[in-house]
Amino acid sequence: MSSGLEGLLADCVRTSSNSEDLWSSVSGYVRRLVPFDGACWFGIDPSTLLANYPIRAENIEQGHCQSYWERECRGRDALLFRDLARSPVAAGTLYAATSNRPSMSPRYREYLAPQNYDDELRAALRIGGKTWGALDLYRDRGRRSFDERDVALVERAGTAIAGALRSLAVRGRFGDVPLAPEGTGTALFDHDGRLLSFDDQADRWFTDIAGPQWAERPPAMSGVWAVVFHAANVHARRDWGASVVRLRTRQWQWVTLSASVLRTPGDTLNPGPVALSVSRSVGWDIAPLLAEAFGLTQREQEVCAAAARGLSNQEIAAQLSLSAHTVRDHLKAIFAKVGVTSRNELAARLFSDFYEPRILAPGADVVHTYF
Repeated sequence: MSSGLEGLLADCVRTSSNSEDLWSSVSGYVRRLVPFDGACWFGIDPSTLLANYPIRAENIEQGHCQSYWERECRGRDALLFRDLARSPVAAGTLYAATSNRPSMSPRYREYLAPQNYDDELRAALRIGGKTWGALDLYRDRGRRSFDERDVALVERAGTAIAGALRSLAVRGRFGDVPLAPEGTGTALFDHDGRLLSFDDQADRWFTDIAGPQWAERPPAMSGVWAVVFHAANVHARRDWGASVVRLRTRQWQWVTLSASVLRTPGDTLNPGPVALSVSRSVGWDIAPLLAEAFGLTQREQEVCAAAARGLSNQEIAAQLSLSAHTVRDHLKAIFAKVGVTSRNELAARLFSDFYEPRILAPGADVVHTYF
């Protein structure tokens, strides 16, 4: 099973110009292994464990998108994706997590049951110790619950799916017409995720992320909500970590979204709105993620970072307590993984190629499926 799935995903990544083809192939294959009636598939920023793109939903009723992310980022429930990503066990079912009492779960009462779904199978998609995505499978009421065999099959497939998502992170350019906006956009949200105000630059970025009708297409703003709700959660001390997510726009431009809760001078009791900033990813915003995507080990990432700062092999060796020979071996392995032949090419690949404005060939069709 594993080799067949890996081959399918490798072919899909090579031939797809967008994430829709990947999720479509993955969904079809997984459905044959583990039948399901509804699903959600999405990418995850491996550093912050917040949802990013690509995102795909199947048989999810309209109106459930924003509440999905609000519960996921702010609620206390069984099998939250951030908990799965931090757990030694990457997958589980709602029935098993609630001792066959799914109605104990707010997600079951407010999200699954109203859509006539009963059991749920969730998994963090991990490779190399990092989570690159997640899947959420549902079965209709009246069908048998997911069992241990289903969980095992999804776990085995998860590594191959995560590898495919990781490969998407280092996909190249598409043409020669620049489309990406410039500058930093700012928007304000209340703690329930309602958009209060935004500037023109935020409008341009949201359009680049979710399309010209972004204000009327809540599903396309899922990555934005994830970071906004997380910021509110951190402020309320219900969670921790950076409220930051890196994602690729419809033109495959890397952008960074960060959020924090504002406050009024002298008022420590009533939090202000959540401020979101969105801008093109630059330098160290994206280089660590790309290093992960190229499959560099922790030591290779340390050598790579030192080389990018212009240190010689001898200086790197002294800094990392290695021999110069070992540093040369690490650099040789890094060059092979990244597909370059020199330090200059390495720096350009990690710090320039992927955060320059994305470009799209005239007439090219980039299609994304959002939740």
